[in-house]
Amino acid sequence: MKYKKYYNQPQYGYITLISVLVIGAVGLAITISLILLGLGSSRTSFALEQSNQTKALTNACAEEAMQQIRDSMSFTGNGNLSLGQGTCNYTVTSQGGQNRTITALGTVGTIVRKVKIIISKINPTITVTSWQEVAD
Repeated sequence: MKYKKYYNQPQYGYITLISVLVIGAVGLAITISLILLGLGSSRTSFALEQSNQTKALTNACAEEAMQQIRDSMSFTGNGNLSLGQGTCNYTVTSQGGQNRTITALGTVGTIVRKVKIIISKINPTITVTSWQEVAD
């Protein structure tokens, strides 16, 4: 009777198992990377959308301030608006004569944008000398 010696034969099952584990780990790493990249991109898109909403809101606030000046040429003071998910405040100051400065600050979520408008003439029409976004 012959006995087979199993302990000296090559063990191909271990190589296959290790290969499957390595390939699985690489696949898992790629999958996790793609998920994290997607989340980062989603956050960036959301912040960009909020920034655009804030800009529109701030410009609307500035337009409201100009409407107040149209309604009353001597208008100086403060006001605010709430539109959608944001709020904004504006301040109109007189620089003498028909010169006015409007500062509008809008906020949506954590995004804040501010514009400064310089008006050189009110009558017969409002003449805007400068309209620019400034640092908060």
